[in-house]
Amino acid sequence: MTVSNQPLPAFARSDEVPDHARTTRSHAGEGIEDGYNVPGIVLCALGIVALALCLTAAGYGFAGWALIGGIAAAALAGAGVLWLLLEHRRIKAKEGLSLTDQRGH
Repeated sequence: MTVSNQPLPAFARSDEVPDHARTTRSHAGEGIEDGYNVPGIVLCALGIVALALCLTAAGYGFAGWALIGGIAAAALAGAGVLWLLLEHRRIKAKEGLSLTDQRGH
């Protein structure tokens, strides 16, 4: 087995972080890599489940449970979206950018 002294192709080099050659956004994978986003994602998912329960209760004629489910769905989804927004704002602030700056996401 021989080792060649040829330089690596551009896609195999890892001297750039983030890798601008293969990444179109400055925060690609932010939702996966940053563990602080997980509670917001879970809250949004619970909001969707609560909405499904609300619609099921309304379909079977349980008006009280449908009202409770609707309030829970709105609160959970709203809290999840707010959490994700605040976390994205935190990431932008670490870079010295405003939330409305059109860079990355």
